[in-house]
Amino acid sequence: MTDVDFRQSSPPVSGPQTTNLADILERVLDKGIVIAGDIKVDLLDIELLTIRIRLFVASVDTAKKAGIDWWENDPALSSRASRSALRDENRALRERLKELETKTTDELPE
Repeated sequence: MTDVDFRQSSPPVSGPQTTNLADILERVLDKGIVIAGDIKVDLLDIELLTIRIRLFVASVDTAKKAGIDWWENDPALSSRASRSALRDENRALRERLKELETKTTDELPE
């Protein structure tokens, strides 16, 4: 019988590196990820419905670098945009009121 030497001269190969969810999320938000898809409904070669889905997952800073800032201008999501929308609507209503008052005074008999 022979003696077998199980010692290795090189260090053992390690298994796959484990990454936790926080690390993965940080990488995705730092670089951003785009998921895109189309759904089409056709009947006898006639397109009835097309839905385009685009999902961009990123941090706010990464999204701004990509030129995406719709949440800053949406009145439902931004109080600043909401105030701006109300100001614009108020200005338009005042102009319309002034126009109607002018028409009314012009039509009055003298």
